[in-house]
Amino acid sequence: QVQLVESGGGLVQPGGSLRLSCTASGMIFRFNGMAWYRQAPGKQREYVATISIGGITNYTDSVKGRFTISRDNAKNTVYLQMNSLKPDDTAVYYCYAPSYRYWGQGTQVTVSS
Repeated sequence: QVQLVESGGGLVQPGGSLRLSCTASGMIFRFNGMAWYRQAPGKQREYVATISIGGITNYTDSVKGRFTISRDNAKNTVYLQMNSLKPDDTAVYYCYAPSYRYWGQGTQVTVSS
């Protein structure tokens, strides 16, 4: 049974940073690409970033240059380093395993002064 557990969300001021973590179990992590999505209040869930098995990354335009997705296969964990945060980044952030079509439970990120 696949499980994805996110952590690292919280309240941060504009311009601040957070690092989200997603630890996977029940899957062979190193053989799977992983992704982050987010859903702001009243909006549809949207794509944020992906990382392939080989470490190739892709980002939505609104986070390029500010967010970095990475993975540690030894820890079965994917990260999302978020810098220069803006109020528009406020959302619940979800980890996603595309091959399994499985979502984590989400972690709240709030950017506010």
